[in-house]
Amino acid sequence: MAPSGLAILLGAGPATGAGIARILSHPNHGNMAVALLARRPDSLADLIKSLHSQTPSLVLEAFPTDTSPTSLRKAFADIKAHQSFRDLKLKVAIFSIKNSSKKPFMEESFEEFVQPLETYVGGAMVFAQESLRRWFEENGEGGLVEGGGKKGTLIFTGTLGALRCNAEFASYGSSRSSVRQLAQALAREMSPKGVHVVHTIANGRIVDADNDDTRTGKHMSADAVGKTYLWLAQQEPALWTHELDLRPAQEKF
Repeated sequence: MAPSGLAILLGAGPATGAGIARILSHPNHGNMAVALLARRPDSLADLIKSLHSQTPSLVLEAFPTDTSPTSLRKAFADIKAHQSFRDLKLKVAIFSIKNSSKKPFMEESFEEFVQPLETYVGGAMVFAQESLRRWFEENGEGGLVEGGGKKGTLIFTGTLGALRCNAEFASYGSSRSSVRQLAQALAREMSPKGVHVVHTIANGRIVDADNDDTRTGKHMSADAVGKTYLWLAQQEPALWTHELDLRPAQEKF
């Protein structure tokens, strides 16, 4: 069965990324071709090999990149030109990279503090722009009122650090909350134009497994995250979820 569309996933790691890619690409679920983006070529190759060992028919392609503007823009250009994705429209774009920084504030240098603002927040900005450009190229500029319809879904994976911040996490909290605000601004600007923008808050460990820990709600399963993201991508304009709190049943809050 031919893929129904294209998904782009930045942050294609062996846990969360594996579950998202598996569900979005599987014929019984999303049936999309998936472009997998991450920094390390070897890790991407291992991920694709693992997913193909389970379901050989999945359409998955690797695009090594960091979050710098030049590298990300090249990755989007390479995706557009790739033979596996010919004639496929972009359906969902997911920004799901990790960033972490813990340090006593008075020991923090200016360079260390602003580094994730450039690589993480700046990366989110470029990723969003490139995704939006493709949606407008493929679907035109017409908004929902003009009958343009839904163009696609843009999802940012966040954490609890986007909402509240602990001691020694000033840089981390600043970057996480900045991406949340970016998502909110984009949702308000792009929703009338037919682009669904979502910010999720993953609060708890995500594992690529179906075991007692996931079945009893100790940890989230990566497939469950993938199914949630697919559900978000399938929402029609009559009801769009903007922010979603993801947690396993046993997680305290």
